[in-house]
Amino acid sequence: MHDARALIEMGAEAVRRLARRGYSLDLSELESLQSRRNQNIRSADELRAESKRVASEVQQTAKQGGDISKLKERARELKDEIRDIEAGQVQVEEQLRDLLLSIPNLPDDAAPDGDSEDFAVEVRRVGTPPAFPFEPKDHVDLGEGMGILDFARATKLSGPRFAVSRGVGAALERALATLFLDLHTRRHGYIEHAVPYLVTRKTMTGTGQLPKFEEDLFKTGVADRELFLIPTAEVPLTNLYADEIIPPAALPLALTAHTPCFRSEAGSYGRDTRGLIRQHQFAKVEIVQMVDPADADPTLETMVGHAEACLKELGLAYRVVKLAAGDTGFSAQLTYDIEVWIPSQNTYREISSISNFGTFQARRANIRTRGEDGKPKLVATLNGSGLPVGRTLAALLEQGQQQDGSIVLPESLVPYLGFRRISADGTPEA
Repeated sequence: MHDARALIEMGAEAVRRLARRGYSLDLSELESLQSRRNQNIRSADELRAESKRVASEVQQTAKQGGDISKLKERARELKDEIRDIEAGQVQVEEQLRDLLLSIPNLPDDAAPDGDSEDFAVEVRRVGTPPAFPFEPKDHVDLGEGMGILDFARATKLSGPRFAVSRGVGAALERALATLFLDLHTRRHGYIEHAVPYLVTRKTMTGTGQLPKFEEDLFKTGVADRELFLIPTAEVPLTNLYADEIIPPAALPLALTAHTPCFRSEAGSYGRDTRGLIRQHQFAKVEIVQMVDPADADPTLETMVGHAEACLKELGLAYRVVKLAAGDTGFSAQLTYDIEVWIPSQNTYREISSISNFGTFQARRANIRTRGEDGKPKLVATLNGSGLPVGRTLAALLEQGQQQDGSIVLPESLVPYLGFRRISADGTPEA
């Protein structure tokens, strides 16, 4: 969310930057609403001052035995005028807030031009994609053939875009989540949290999922209580500090959580309907940081490294790309995607997005700290996937597959699993 005054002061620069992400800012509408708001505030203040003066005159005139009928009539008129002004103010404030909530974050000039993944700029590649002396299978055929993934029964339970893992598959998911949490808490300094999976509309609005992306959210309710299923742990983790002032000494705050994530994928139009790549429910370890705005840029680079560490620990080939301005998420200023190699598709696919939101989310959620002068100021928020369990599992199965149908797993998982290989029939092998 933006400060209306800041956007107006930026003027053409705000229009230019938002145009890079395909958003047309109507400055005249924004200026009109802001002007009406300010005029209403001034008019209401003037009327209240007059009302106070008239009330004083009524008392003085009454004490002196004078006629107060006209003064009392004026007092009633002022009361009605103030009520009308305040009603109009509420309406203008709502219109201004609705407009500001719909305006995406200003993209960082470091983001390349473009409006799709085709314009992403590759930063680096790490690891060598495996070369197979056979036609590699995709993770669906591998998992179902081994009996460790079951998509048909998941569809029977919940419809398409759900999965059931069993046996070694379920153990792998648990091992991956624990490995990621151990890396982030023991090596990277994050504090693990267990958070609610159902949150309020205000909470969703704080991180930018609402009002724009309501069609992508699952929601439920009992009686008049409305709750949304979280699309990512970013939502509860960031909003833990909504409407709070964080002591400067407590920054940076580094938080992590392993949660299920729920997404309707309303805008995906049939993409990746097969397998674990794009599901309605999936597990993910999220990393979130809150920092002084001056520290946001280097923190973004650090967090990319934290997500990369998970892939390096697993020995998976991947690359890092910087997203184009027009392909950057609604709340983000700058985003790096980490893409893991998927052999069956012969390409890299996104497995983590790490974003700097600047003060955009903090303004919406009212998360502040104090500056050197002791006055409250907004923090900067950042988050990323570190990592999603399902997509990582898919990459492990595909990159680790052998000609005999078995899967070789990375050494780093052995302490969590007790075995290094999955046989073609889905049983563990030392």
